[in-house]
Amino acid sequence: MLFDKIVRPALYRVSGSDPETVHERTIGSLARLSRVSPALAALGRVYRTDDPVTFLGLRFPNRVGLAAGMDKNGRALHAWPALGFGFVEVGTVTRHPQPGNDKPRLFTLAQTDAVINRMGFNNEGAEALAARLAATGKPPVPLGVSIGKSKVTPLDEAVEDYRFSLRALYPYADYFAINVSSPNTPGLRALQDKSALAELLAELRETSAELAGDAKPTPVLVKVAPDLTDEALAELLEVCLDHGVAGLIATNTTLSREGIAPPEAAVGEQAGGLSGRPLTARSVEVVRFVHDETGGKLPIIGVGGIFDAGAAARMLDAGAGLVQLYTGFALHGPGLVKRVARGLAARPY
Repeated sequence: MLFDKIVRPALYRVSGSDPETVHERTIGSLARLSRVSPALAALGRVYRTDDPVTFLGLRFPNRVGLAAGMDKNGRALHAWPALGFGFVEVGTVTRHPQPGNDKPRLFTLAQTDAVINRMGFNNEGAEALAARLAATGKPPVPLGVSIGKSKVTPLDEAVEDYRFSLRALYPYADYFAINVSSPNTPGLRALQDKSALAELLAELRETSAELAGDAKPTPVLVKVAPDLTDEALAELLEVCLDHGVAGLIATNTTLSREGIAPPEAAVGEQAGGLSGRPLTARSVEVVRFVHDETGGKLPIIGVGGIFDAGAAARMLDAGAGLVQLYTGFALHGPGLVKRVARGLAARPY
């Protein structure tokens, strides 16, 4: 493929082989592109796929979205639909701006088709994202906003952290993703526990209803880890159903290191969450468990290890309504978006 053979090697040559520098330069280029309407229109003619579907009461131009983590601060919002994405999720954003964990914190495992990251929710903060959205406007596709806990906020004050971000960004989001499953913020995954999650969701539901007024509240989804046991996941699903959660995003990155190619074993020892091809089977398994355990009552966005239309189709067959790309897109470029979206469009659902 052109991207794999020419574009990606060139990006790494220019950036000194540092994956985070490649990422930042790519986002910067796409941010500049977002301001050039003729270029966006030309790209859209190449990459866009029309396969409309209704999900969460929203109309999506196709089933393939950009996962959180790629454009944390919403800098390139108008470029993503031109590259073929049917929806965009920004963040994870926190109440307080934060630099994230120490560098290096992003590692590419090219032979494994995977990435390890311990970014630590590096972002400019909820108010900065709200200001940018107010200035630049939303993209022409549904916009999700992933919100998380600031590292400086004690765990017992996490609820107010999430509520602050929800309030700041409520006018702009088509849905919210509640990130309680990243492995890179100390203690965050404890919020997946039954009592902690129940308290958080109850408060967010009340806040959302207040902000909505007479309108229908913006959908709130919970993003879950792939490392939960079936028992823990079943408890989490019970809480979600009890508190009117609109859906689930399955899954976040994993702490497992299964599936890493032997030549990259040393890189695999880096701390952080693993994403990419080793996660494919487990993510599908979690999607199927969620669908079966809830009797299909919770809409699901499937994410994790999607590198072709076949993997995306397995997500939908397991019970997902939409899918998201991150690592596959990062490693193989926008051609993957087009192939997955058109592959799904060709299937009857």
